[in-house]
Amino acid sequence: MDWQQVARLIEQAQQQGWSWSQFLAQVATAGVASLGEDAQLDLDRPVRCGWPEVVFAQGKTVQQVCEIFSRLVNQHGTALATRVSPQQAQELHKRFPQGEYHAPGRTFRLGRCEVRCGPIVVVAAGTADLPVAYEALQTALWMGASAQLIADVGVAGPQRIVAHLPQLLQAQAVVVAAGMEGALPSVVGGLVRVPVVAVPTSVGYGVHLAGWAPLLTMLNSCAPNVCVVNIDAGFKAGYLAAMIARQTPSCNSPSSAASKENTQ
Repeated sequence: MDWQQVARLIEQAQQQGWSWSQFLAQVATAGVASLGEDAQLDLDRPVRCGWPEVVFAQGKTVQQVCEIFSRLVNQHGTALATRVSPQQAQELHKRFPQGEYHAPGRTFRLGRCEVRCGPIVVVAAGTADLPVAYEALQTALWMGASAQLIADVGVAGPQRIVAHLPQLLQAQAVVVAAGMEGALPSVVGGLVRVPVVAVPTSVGYGVHLAGWAPLLTMLNSCAPNVCVVNIDAGFKAGYLAAMIARQTPSCNSPSSAASKENTQ
């Protein structure tokens, strides 16, 4: 809760003569929106965590997704849903024609948060890794980040990632989505001075084991700036990258450091 909400509750308590226990009960539930038996929305999340709650659409009915999304939009003026099916997206677009459905990334977002951070670079090792990379990209964009995508630069052709080094060196955080052997995050981690969020994808043959092989590779990365999220967890990677970028002072960027040296 912000101070205005607290002030309104205090005023209401005074007018209605609430006891201390009644006031505490109201404070505890003021930031929760109940949608019947289906959902209890955390409306205070921006105050605590910086960004609103995000809708995980997979496993929910079309009606549930639309009701939750609508309530979040009414509260915050913006919302993001991930793992959105075409049927869910169709109904969301009817209610929010100004919203953006990104089919490859399976996201539907309306507007973007007021927080501004970045730049962030999202890297996809191969074309088959793009759905996970797009989910990360769309998440970061919704969170207010300046984000861009670099696609199909896996380790089978290492010269391709080197060609994008200027972009990588300007980033405050990098997301790398990779299947197969999952080696690309370590390569990127050895090229940049910022955190690299590695995302193993479920793309690969046989002993790839639907993402377990790249997951283990990434967890064993010798690059100390690589951290790892779950298999196919593009949302988590994009969210973490945006949080990292928000916490990174602009004075720590290479360009700012060079400017300081030139002025001394």
